[in-house]
Amino acid sequence: MKQIGVGIIGTGWCGGIRAETCAAHPLVESLHIAEIRPERLAEVAAKTGARTATADYRELLGLDEIDAVYISATPETTHYPIARDCLAAGKHVFLEKPIALELSEADELIALARQRGLKFTIGYSQRFNPKFAYVRKALRDGTIGRPVSALVSRHLSRSLGKKISGRVKLSPAAMEATHDLDFVLWCLEPARPVRVYSQQNFGAFQEASGSPIADTQWITVTMDSGLSFVIGAGWSLPPGYPNFSTTWIEFVGTEGAVMVDDSHRDVVLNTVAKGMVLPMSTMPGEAVDHAYAGPMAPETVHFLEAVAFDRPVLVTPEHARLVMEVYMAADVSAEKNEPVVLPSSGAR
Repeated sequence: MKQIGVGIIGTGWCGGIRAETCAAHPLVESLHIAEIRPERLAEVAAKTGARTATADYRELLGLDEIDAVYISATPETTHYPIARDCLAAGKHVFLEKPIALELSEADELIALARQRGLKFTIGYSQRFNPKFAYVRKALRDGTIGRPVSALVSRHLSRSLGKKISGRVKLSPAAMEATHDLDFVLWCLEPARPVRVYSQQNFGAFQEASGSPIADTQWITVTMDSGLSFVIGAGWSLPPGYPNFSTTWIEFVGTEGAVMVDDSHRDVVLNTVAKGMVLPMSTMPGEAVDHAYAGPMAPETVHFLEAVAFDRPVLVTPEHARLVMEVYMAADVSAEKNEPVVLPSSGAR
């Protein structure tokens, strides 16, 4: 069994999960972490037994024993420069979404990975959610026939939405709908998107901040096959479990339909001290003693295995770029209140 050296850049919420998952996996020969907060760096280093712990990620790039790097740094403006540096240093890269802030940046990263023969993938963790996987299976194996329409509606709690929207000027389309755009486009391959129409709705976030931050965004995408689907994304649910998100999925086909409730209302805790709460987070998941609830740990292991065994990654950077093109078009559509034809579609 080939073991590899792994670097984790950014050990916050998601990065901490990546680091703990890697530390416990037999494919990992050594773990190295980079984190700019001294107290968090010390905490994760102690918990994982990291061989190297530094505040400067660039110190990891010169270590020959590091084969692969997970980039979980925030804000999202850091994604492109850090990924560029890692790829240039010859490291296989797992990058949390979004792939970049500009399409030209995404193109540069994709070209660099291709030139160096490196594995490069983006963290669309919902592909590793068993419920989502079942939807795709029912579609791809013909169980529900030819797809006619699809809907995914995802909403986060207000506390989490405030955290995300406060660190970078990206819309619900770019930060939340991106997971579901990736999923539906993946399900519908080889069909490609040709037109996007989107609207944003304003309320609690605009009132609280005085800034034009949308509470929700709805996106309609038309494919070259003629099918259209709708993605809804919001982050202003009333206070609940801090990491709680609720998602509803429906795919309708010519021979059937598949519908999924991914709200995690199946686990409810009620105590005298705190009342009723939903104790299991849905994104990105969490450790529950010996088990892990959520898709992020399996996604982390998938990339480890792709590097160690030279297997293809499930999420290609080219697909992540397509998703980026769609949510950028959605933002333009919402601003102009008119449909946007995708430049790569060839549609008129």
